Amino acid sequence: MIRVPQVRVVDDEGSQLGVMPTAEAFRLAQERGLDLVEVAPMASPPVTRLLDYGHFKYEQARREKEARRHQRSVDFKEIRIKPKIGKGDFETKVRRAIQFLEDGDRIKVTCQFRGREVSHAHLGRDLLMRFAGLVEEHGTVERQPLLEGRSMSLVIASTHKPKSQRREEGADTEAAARPEGQAAPAAAGGATDGPASDSAAPAQPADEAEPAPAAPAKPREPAASASARPAGG
Repeated sequence: MIRVPQVRVVDDEGSQLGVMPTAEAFRLAQERGLDLVEVAPMASPPVTRLLDYGHFKYEQARREKEARRHQRSVDFKEIRIKPKIGKGDFETKVRRAIQFLEDGDRIKVTCQFRGREVSHAHLGRDLLMRFAGLVEEHGTVERQPLLEGRSMSLVIASTHKPKSQRREEGADTEAAARPEGQAAPAAAGGATDGPASDSAAPAQPADEAEPAPAAPAKPREPAASASARPAGG
């Protein structure tokens, strides 16, 4: 509720209507079938705008969703190697780095020196550049090798989209491809909300089910008459 006596009014097309009493601004909004929304309450006098508030909230939510979509939620992963690392271990580290880069993460590859190994820092630099060359299809070197104390590291940025962004884009694409009014497919084996097929016969209640036909009775043999019975003796 706007409680100030006067407001500055902007119409739905962005034109300035000037300062007017709040009651008059409300009347103008009602005549145009719009809402009077306070957009700058700290101004003097406060700035209001004539607009469709429902449509305004919808557009605001859509812009916020677009802004979140373009934000890159990127994790920073670190991979550590040593100057004397074995071939198998080195290849394993490279494969792991490719997995991180395919997920859209940045990686920091660190070569750790022990003892006098730091006096041959060029070996670590060569190893890091070799590592970067093996993953160049998935990322680019963001920071060249830098010696910091007894370790040298470089940073590689991914050329892939983050996982969360790919999932959101895939969901939007699936929703856009679905015909209007068609619901999402039900899970396999689940019940559907639609009416049953006409060809399917409705189930009969147990107490109304037709009884199974009884087996035909076996004809009984006629009893022998007393006259036909043989006399004794």
